[in-house]
Amino acid sequence: MATTATAAPATRRDFLLIATGAAGAVGAGALVWPFVASLAPDAAVIAAGAPVDVDLAPIQAGQIVKVFWRGKLIFVRHRTADEIKSAEDVNVATLRDPQADSARVKPGHAAFLIVYGNCTHLGCVPLGHEGEYKGWFCPCHGSVFDTSGRIRQGPAPTNLPIPPYSFVSDTKIRIGEESKGGAAAAHG
Repeated sequence: MATTATAAPATRRDFLLIATGAAGAVGAGALVWPFVASLAPDAAVIAAGAPVDVDLAPIQAGQIVKVFWRGKLIFVRHRTADEIKSAEDVNVATLRDPQADSARVKPGHAAFLIVYGNCTHLGCVPLGHEGEYKGWFCPCHGSVFDTSGRIRQGPAPTNLPIPPYSFVSDTKIRIGEESKGGAAAAHG
């Protein structure tokens, strides 16, 4: 004789067991989530140190690209041959903050100038391709910088500073890491 087992119909007790189990799982997740979230670095830690890679290939000659590193604005300028020549031809002795153009760029990469994007007077953001020297002009108080980011007129006391950076390849830079050999020192 064969016996067959039939499933017992779902009872109220089965429903309560399932509901209690689900509520327990949600509660356990609610307790564990803050602990797991605390293991991740916060935004301040991420912003404080991670280097930023910038692909230079799409930046056309004469173009200025803005990037942020450690919460600070950085200008990446692909200088034209005329901009480089005018920056190199300046008599450094006539500058308020004397610095040769070659000291503001990496050897072999004179076409790319990388500087912080805030005026050294009061921190305003200067406008690119403006002013008498076609470098940057600060509309707040009238400081004028040349195509090497050097102060030429106005109240700014120093040149636009250079962040630490290095060329990873001919078409890529890493802001936040400076190569060990022959790099231009940060100024300012």
